[in-house]
Order: sequence, then structure tokens, then C-alpha cells
Amino acid sequence: QVQLVDSGGGLVQAGGSLRLSCAASGRTFSSYAMGWFRQAPGKEREFVATISWSAGSTYYADSVKGRFTISRNNAKNTVDLQMSSLKPEDTAVYYCAAGPGVVPTPLSHPWEYDYWGQGTQVTVSS
Repeated sequence: QVQLVDSGGGLVQAGGSLRLSCAASGRTFSSYAMGWFRQAPGKEREFVATISWSAGSTYYADSVKGRFTISRNNAKNTVDLQMSSLKPEDTAVYYCAAGPGVVPTPLSHPWEYDYWGQGTQVTVSS
């Protein structure tokens, strides 16, 4: 089992940057694919990015491609989301998630993930 704790959210102006971090407990962290999702008020939870268990592959939503970068450190049991060129429409609660590591395609749907962090608020002002 994996427990996830999200951090790093805050208030930033449009065009600015933030780095989110997710700390995981459990000896099997390196066997999980990790993802970031976000949920704005009144909207469904939305896929942002995912990274394979080995960090060998990443996959991004079109809306964040080229602006966000997902990375992981299996020695430290962490996964980060570096966000740049932030826009007001990026405002949401951001969640990290852990899912099965050995899958043929990137995990881009919430139901594909088994464990979730508590979320961290990101607010981008115009």
C-alpha cells in the first residue's frame, strides 16, 4: 500500500511558475506509475501528466504540454510537477496518484489509479 502527501500549491500570477511535490510512503513506490490530476470547482477530475515506474516515459494532457514537466525520484519516493507559464485556467486542486506500474499504455483516467494524495490548491491570478 502507498500513502501520498501532496504539497507546493499556492497563489501565483499568470505567467509564473510553481513546483508541486508528492511524497510517498511504502517500500514499493518504484513499482507504481505516478500521475497528476486536477479538479476545478464544478468540473470533473482532469488528467494532467503521468510518468512510468522507471521514469522512462512521460505523457501529458494537451493543455499542459510544453509548460508542465513531471519527474520522479525513486530513491526519495517523490514525484514532482514543475509548472511554468501558468494560466488562470490552470487554477484547481491538484492531486498526485499511484497506479499499476506495468501497463501497455499511459494511465490517463482517474479510475486507473489506486491511491491518491489529499490535494493541493493552485490558484493563478490574471
